[in-house]
Amino acid sequence: MDEGNRLKSSFTLSGKLNDYMLLIKVSLSIMVVFSSVISYLLVPEVVFDWYRILLLFIGGMLVTGSANAINQVVEKQSDAIMKRTAKRPVAAGRMSEQEGWAFAIITGIAGVLILGFFFNVLSALLAAFSLFLYAFIYTPLKKVNSIAVLVGAFPGALPCLIGWAAGADELSLGGWVLFALQFLWQFPHFWAIAWVAHNDYTNAGFKLLPSEKGPTKSTAIQTIMYSVLMIPVGCLPYFVGMSGWISMLIVILAGLFMTWQSIRLYNEMSIKAARRVMFSSYIYLPVVFLALLADKISPSY
Repeated sequence: MDEGNRLKSSFTLSGKLNDYMLLIKVSLSIMVVFSSVISYLLVPEVVFDWYRILLLFIGGMLVTGSANAINQVVEKQSDAIMKRTAKRPVAAGRMSEQEGWAFAIITGIAGVLILGFFFNVLSALLAAFSLFLYAFIYTPLKKVNSIAVLVGAFPGALPCLIGWAAGADELSLGGWVLFALQFLWQFPHFWAIAWVAHNDYTNAGFKLLPSEKGPTKSTAIQTIMYSVLMIPVGCLPYFVGMSGWISMLIVILAGLFMTWQSIRLYNEMSIKAARRVMFSSYIYLPVVFLALLADKISPSY
């Protein structure tokens, strides 16, 4: 598509809607909000209510979409360099930085207000903090030091606390258990992505793997370590009385599968193996969270 046609398409309704979908990274946002909704439903006193689930989903999508929009505005030049991100609306020039900022501000405020009004102030404050941490601390830090992955794991896991707080109006043990599980999951998940896209990330100046030398045995070993840690942490919902033994068995099997894929990465040291870890992580989270929800223990405990 030539320049004229590319710009023309951005002014059509479908083109503009598509650009906003790209701006908020819909598939990524849905995965993030999914963990928040499941965490909300795992609160002992919470019962299934489509209306409240929809409100939590919308609020979460707005906040997450805002963070992703800010990320794309701030990383406009870097996105334009990388093949996998060059077609994003701000990077490609189909959307101005001003429009991206305006969208991010409106959606961010709207999402926080929905959580605060329909749920509680605690969940709204956590959402605002997560947005700030992701957009203004983690995003610029990615070009400074690989510790950005550690920092980014906090907003990456905060949706669990947001969902729990929305249902319980407190940060009790169950919320922290879910937070810990998703926090550990961030490392094999993101290092696998960074391994696969290493050349693209390096060209753009991002420092996301633990070693400055790029994909190394050390990175693979750390991926194994975090995958192994996910197994005992994944059993905690059973031991604190959130769910039953069936879900614990599923969590153990899912953790062993992640560990096996991480070991294969260490043995093969290839992009293909890293891609297997990446896709395994995408499967792990919904399987584990849905298993916990299906095996939820009644509030009587």
